[in-house]
Amino acid sequence: MRIYGVVGWKNAGKTGLMERLVGALVARGISVSTVKHAHHSFDVDQAGRDSHRHRVAGASEVMLASGARWALMHELRSEPEPDLAALLARMSPVDLVLVEGFKRSRHPKVEAHRRETGNPLIAIDDPSIRAVASDVALDIDRPVFDLNDTVSIADFILKEVGL
Repeated sequence: MRIYGVVGWKNAGKTGLMERLVGALVARGISVSTVKHAHHSFDVDQAGRDSHRHRVAGASEVMLASGARWALMHELRSEPEPDLAALLARMSPVDLVLVEGFKRSRHPKVEAHRRETGNPLIAIDDPSIRAVASDVALDIDRPVFDLNDTVSIADFILKEVGL
């Protein structure tokens, strides 16, 4: 599977860029899946529901299934957080997996950057960041795209991964 990442500091525009890229790529006939890293605990389940009760009771995995979708929840009770490769191994094949976060992984990435956050560029010290999508002009040694120019960013990513 081909993978490409979107990284950046908090409020840099990562999720909006991911959302626009998925839509633009799917519209071109590219099959896309996503992986999102969360730095905090999260729950896709609801307290009191049957599946939540199964997890609280100690189930290692709980699968929810309906006519519209299925979801597998795996509890990391005493296991370390899996790395990106382990997570990707669990996914069904697609043309491209877009990864939001996992900035320390070595896969190729584009950095989302907004001046108003006041954060430094990650790209300066990270050669795995192949381009920057920003709301301001930048003078760096990699391509810089307007943060809202989804078509150009999508073209760049597709060229990078050979699609």
